[in-house]
Amino acid sequence: MIHYNVYESINSVPQDWDNLVEQNIFLKTCYLKALEEAAPSNINLYYIGVFKDEALIGVALIQRVQLYLKDMFRDTKVSCIKTFLKENISKVLKGNILVVGNLTHTGQHGMFFSAEKVSKTQFYEEIFKGISEIKQLIKTKQSKKIRLILLKDFFSEDTMLHTEFFEKEKLHKAIVQPNMIMPIRDNWLQFEDYIKCLNKKYRTRYKRAKKKLNGIRSQELDLETIKDNSEQLHQLYLNVSNNAKFNTFILPENHFYAYKLHLKENFRVFGYYLKGELIGFYTLILNNTQLETYFLGYHSEHQYPNQLYLNMLYDMVKFAIQNKFETIVYARTAMEIKSSVGAQPKPMVLYLKHTNSVLNGILKQVFKLMNPKQDWRERHPFS
Repeated sequence: MIHYNVYESINSVPQDWDNLVEQNIFLKTCYLKALEEAAPSNINLYYIGVFKDEALIGVALIQRVQLYLKDMFRDTKVSCIKTFLKENISKVLKGNILVVGNLTHTGQHGMFFSAEKVSKTQFYEEIFKGISEIKQLIKTKQSKKIRLILLKDFFSEDTMLHTEFFEKEKLHKAIVQPNMIMPIRDNWLQFEDYIKCLNKKYRTRYKRAKKKLNGIRSQELDLETIKDNSEQLHQLYLNVSNNAKFNTFILPENHFYAYKLHLKENFRVFGYYLKGELIGFYTLILNNTQLETYFLGYHSEHQYPNQLYLNMLYDMVKFAIQNKFETIVYARTAMEIKSSVGAQPKPMVLYLKHTNSVLNGILKQVFKLMNPKQDWRERHPFS
């Protein structure tokens, strides 16, 4: 018999949870404990286990997200933030939504099931039963109504994609910005092999970027250093995050410390120092054969003259090669500069449904505003 259970804490999930999801760190309990401990203030986590008799055969991460204008629109200087846009978008998105997946990270990191033990349709049927229970829990305990259901993010060949089921549930398909993925070539045994593969223009660009560091040095931060610098890291993160046109959350100050505490060597933080002052950082999550880039931050005054962001991208390539990863997941945003180091755009879609039938009809238009089409030129540094 196929059935489901809902859990309100990662500490309550079945003991064999990690054995089922061992290939994806974003579904393992160590990661979910870190996220629970240091989630944005407007995100709460729920979990669904799908069982065949007593055996756990599928799991899902569900995030309850409370969206408010202060979270969505934070920089009033951004031209996107006009009064009429804020009012109209907030009519559709403001309030409580349920995300099947992880809003804090690009990619489909919210579900997994054993295809040998349950069909995809059976799995999704149980997940949607669980979603209904979570909606009722929130309504009963907090008198809040869920306005939107969102399933994110799917590649076209994703094994979790179930178009027929999503259409039956009246979910809308929406195209979002591509995920920038960089394959690591087999013959890149060391970082110098990557540099040799760059064409003359981009090899010159790399050398120029390194020269512009002008004494800025990079070093990995351990747990205690992260703890001691939590406030500074958070401010550097906000310098970058607040420039985004649209955001659905703000990370708390303890976020990077909690991740390092729980993920240990699978979470890495690298800081950039100028004359002893921390002026930038980036973070990485080690996910099996994939190196996942995570949040970063920097002093704005050093970004352009020192080409700090571009140097971070190169350092991420170096880390991936030295540690023998197969791919780098650079995620969304800044697509042109990411393509200049070798990342390639991979299209993604999500599925969503509003509980109000009228507002459900304009969801696609809203997501066009949230994910405006960007005119950018893909770079080809190896040709």
